[in-house]
Amino acid sequence: MEPLTIRPGTRADIAPLDALLASSYPRLLAPDYPPSVLVTAIPRISKAQPKLVTCGTYFVAYRGQALVGAGGWTRVVPGRSGGAERDLGHIRHFATDSTATRQGIARAVMAQVLRSARAEGIAVLECWSTRTAVSFYEAMGFATVENVDVPLDAGITFPAVRMIQRLGP
Repeated sequence: MEPLTIRPGTRADIAPLDALLASSYPRLLAPDYPPSVLVTAIPRISKAQPKLVTCGTYFVAYRGQALVGAGGWTRVVPGRSGGAERDLGHIRHFATDSTATRQGIARAVMAQVLRSARAEGIAVLECWSTRTAVSFYEAMGFATVENVDVPLDAGITFPAVRMIQRLGP
């Protein structure tokens, strides 16, 4: 098996990330969400956000030429353009290739995210986890705060779990 390479995302990663999200999210989320939720959510959550991918704190994981995972953090709350808090970060758009789960890919990306966030002075990371990923985030040190409905579009929400991890004082 080829080694995993993790680096900050670039514009060249947008198309492969679109493909990864579009193929993985429907498969990985299906056991935890009814089809009625997925049919409205998947088209809205399975597109890469160019500004996020190229922000410097979003990371992509390649095995050879294949994009197998991605994820990052920002100070900006997902879905908003401002209002960032100096020491609060937000986990953003994590994904793993559905054919490569349980191989340490997401864990390796998260390790890079945590290093990056700590280096930037982030004291608390917040995550709006899918139901599917709660156990992953718990294993990475996040604690459940509450169930939330994430707004995706007018009248469309996505059930998620708000989680946090304290990184420092």
